Amino acid sequence: MNVNADYSMRVVVNHHDLPWIPSPESGVERRMLERQGDEVAKATSIVRYKAGSKFQAHRHELGEEIFVLDGTFSDETGNYGVGTYIMNPPGSSHAPFSETGCTLFVKLRHLGQDQVVREIIDTTSATWYQGMVDGLNVMPLMQQGSGSTLVKWAPQTFFNPHRHYGGEEIFVVDGVFEDEHGRYPAGSWIRSPHMSVHRPFSQEGCTIFVKTGHLLD
Repeated sequence: MNVNADYSMRVVVNHHDLPWIPSPESGVERRMLERQGDEVAKATSIVRYKAGSKFQAHRHELGEEIFVLDGTFSDETGNYGVGTYIMNPPGSSHAPFSETGCTLFVKLRHLGQDQVVREIIDTTSATWYQGMVDGLNVMPLMQQGSGSTLVKWAPQTFFNPHRHYGGEEIFVVDGVFEDEHGRYPAGSWIRSPHMSVHRPFSQEGCTIFVKTGHLLD
């Protein structure tokens, strides 16, 4: 299965416009943003666990990133609420479930061998750092290798035009993100290819999950 699998193309999708697709496990559904492969796939998805649902123990050969959008996500290592970022490194395994139900932003098989230690960050209490312009704050997430970052834009914040070597991927967690190409409300996913250029801003304020430099292949 291929969904938005051509990394040379710019893609904009709001996951709220996509259907829920059942997974092999009862009570777990997915909205597919991008996918290369069948059940074992390089993929970016919104995943929804209904209350009491679970996934059988499985191994992530090329790793996994999770950002909890609502509810409480759990596995044998603990319970993770809204705003938790989890990086499960290549070769790791777990048996995830949710007692109350949850919705997740999930990336599979995007990591490399420089990500070796599991990382968990509660972004509701972690430190924000001043960004490159006034009104912009950043929170580094993945600490190993080419990482992911949470970026918070105050209302009426504008950034300079810039080019992305290796591309850029954005998921809008809340608020409205913008650039010269359009407006992207919460739930939007934007993937821009290698060497793409844009001038981002936010008139209303927003929080976005950003990953850069990983789209060369």
